[in-house]
Amino acid sequence: MQFGIMSVSDITRDPVSGTTPSEAERIKGIIQIAQKTEEVGMDVFAIGEHHNPPFFSSSPTTLLAAIAATTKTLIVSTSTTLITTNDPVRIAEEYAMLQHVSGGRMDLMLGRGNTAPVYPWFGADIRKGLPLALENFNLLHRLWREDVVDWEGEFRTPLQGFTSTPRPLDDVPPFVWHGSIRTPEIAEQAAYYGNGFFANHIFWPTEHSKRLIDFYRKRFEHYGHGTRRQAIVGLGGQAYIAKKSQDAVSQFRPYFDEAPVYGHGPSLEEFTQMTPLSVGSPAEVIEKTLSFHDSFGDYQRQLFLMDHAGLPLKTVLDQLDLLGEEVIPVIRKELESRKDPDSAAAPTHESLVRAKYGDLPARQPRPNANRGDNVTGGSPYQDSESDRVSYPDLF
Repeated sequence: MQFGIMSVSDITRDPVSGTTPSEAERIKGIIQIAQKTEEVGMDVFAIGEHHNPPFFSSSPTTLLAAIAATTKTLIVSTSTTLITTNDPVRIAEEYAMLQHVSGGRMDLMLGRGNTAPVYPWFGADIRKGLPLALENFNLLHRLWREDVVDWEGEFRTPLQGFTSTPRPLDDVPPFVWHGSIRTPEIAEQAAYYGNGFFANHIFWPTEHSKRLIDFYRKRFEHYGHGTRRQAIVGLGGQAYIAKKSQDAVSQFRPYFDEAPVYGHGPSLEEFTQMTPLSVGSPAEVIEKTLSFHDSFGDYQRQLFLMDHAGLPLKTVLDQLDLLGEEVIPVIRKELESRKDPDSAAAPTHESLVRAKYGDLPARQPRPNANRGDNVTGGSPYQDSESDRVSYPDLF
């Protein structure tokens, strides 16, 4: 089970102090938050992708590469990468590079996002959002697995003899999560490819997320990737923690009331009752988070949103101390005791390499300047005698 932090990268006025951080302050602060995530014993940090104010994270791979360079064990990821308005060729290149510079400590979540104007900004039609997501991922999937790709689709120019570089580290593509809050076709896509499915599980009742996850598990089994219990599921969540429950409520209330996303709607008490938001003591946050397992069964990744709604950096870092020191260890132990022995472990680069190669050393692609140059369309690898002996099925 992996635990971590996800950020939507909002720059929001602090309703208590009345100050709004600059972009520079938020970017510097998010790196500190990621470093703190590792320091307190969590596993994953994920950042969203947005191209409009009040968000700053328009270039997730640049930010995540900086975070990977200043951490040792942290998995860096996205929440989400826009599969609809990014060119899949560019995604293949950028995230393979991130895979290399992080030493494999990365994966990514793909989604359509929730900002309608982003489509025309990048020359796409929002009315084609779903077919774009399906077609673009089909191409991305192939670019990471085929040395030379010939491809033709509806939404971009054809590819002839194209080789995406760099090739994935160890010739093993990054693990992909498909994120959605409402679209069964995305859950179907995740199941078809045997990828992970991430339910944001922040603003909606548990019953809503459960329908999508149950559908994904059923289809995962249908496509032969394993049993329903072996499907790879991730969940979002929100929490605000204080030693005493009443302190958590009083401290978080002004941020909740003025939050651009859910402020001026249901009360804090109503929202925590209706949704996965947890505001209270460590014991209360533990109890509510464990209720996710009651609803969904074993799952592999739990990410918390902690740095939104104008909360100052110091408060966020203090929250991570409480989460990492008093909440996560208890949840880890309890979930381990409940774990079905047949359920899947959280995927990592190391586990994917073992699954592909067993005890053999991983294959390292070696581009050949005379072939695979995106002109001739030849193979980009020197099929050396050592590779032929070690990997006869690849030649």
